[in-house]
Amino acid sequence: MKAMILAAGLGTRMRPLTDHCPKPLLEVGDKPLIVHHIDHLKALGITDIVINVSYRAQQIVDALGDGSAHGVNIRWSHEPTPLETGGGIRQALPLLGASPFLLVNGDVWCEIAPPWLAPLGGDLARLVLVDNPEHHPEGDFPLDTAGRVHASGEPRLTFSGISLIDPALVADRPEGAFKLAPLLRDAIQAGRVAGCHHRGPWVDVGTPERLQALDAWLKRR
Repeated sequence: MKAMILAAGLGTRMRPLTDHCPKPLLEVGDKPLIVHHIDHLKALGITDIVINVSYRAQQIVDALGDGSAHGVNIRWSHEPTPLETGGGIRQALPLLGASPFLLVNGDVWCEIAPPWLAPLGGDLARLVLVDNPEHHPEGDFPLDTAGRVHASGEPRLTFSGISLIDPALVADRPEGAFKLAPLLRDAIQAGRVAGCHHRGPWVDVGTPERLQALDAWLKRR
């Protein structure tokens, strides 16, 4: 299985930290955030990784190279301007291939669990959901006891930014910038999205304060 790390964002919520450093290279727990992702993927046996880049792209490429220093193989998808999540995946499909892949937002921290990688069957996606954090108390999607994600209902959980994606979800879309969320919602309405509830540590590293808190927590472990 391959994985894709989304690293093309502008990091506007993290300013001024990201004025001169792209968010994936911000250090937490004594190493760049994106290296945590790479280490977690390698621990699962996923060593073929695609990373999309745009803002300060060369800094990220220079820091990670071909991935050999981390025991993985990295291929790069360059976006002259950010293509949103859906457009970024669509552009990277030639690098990802036709099989389902693990998609990881570059601005979260989470230890990836093997059960999330079970075959999709006829589904187009499996979303990893977490308990609602303080900054997102309303959540995103309900998850039933059979592991199906629904568009409406209560209680809701929060989408973690980690998912298993079938390339067919975006393959028929024209290239260019577009969001992934509407396609996921369409697939949910069609009954083709599964989910799993991750109850372990997870952080949306979306502000300097959360980055600092995660850094302190990791150093205490």
